[in-house]
Amino acid sequence: QVQLVESGGGLVQAGGSLRLSCAASGSTISSVRMGWFRQAPGKEREFVASFTVKTMTYYADSVKGRFTISRDNAKNTVYLQMNSLKPEDTAVYYCAADPRWSIVTRIESYDYWGQGTQVTVSS
Repeated sequence: QVQLVESGGGLVQAGGSLRLSCAASGSTISSVRMGWFRQAPGKEREFVASFTVKTMTYYADSVKGRFTISRDNAKNTVYLQMNSLKPEDTAVYYCAADPRWSIVTRIESYDYWGQGTQVTVSS
């Protein structure tokens, strides 16, 4: 079992930045694929960013160049640095863990999810 707790969400103006954190317990983050997803009101949950093999990273086109996923193995924590935020980035952001290292963008690949943290970007 992997427990995930997100934090760092909030209200920010367009063009601003936020850093989300995801603290993991029950497993080391280096042994599972860690990723971030988001769900806007009335929309399906969508992939945002994840690690691939080793420490390589992969991003959705909508956030590429603005968001950065990183991790601190000593703290067993994954981060999502979000810069140049846009109103369309408004969503609940979820941290997730995939113990099988399967398809990186597929929601069904991830067995463990946090409770989510709200990010609201005002125009």
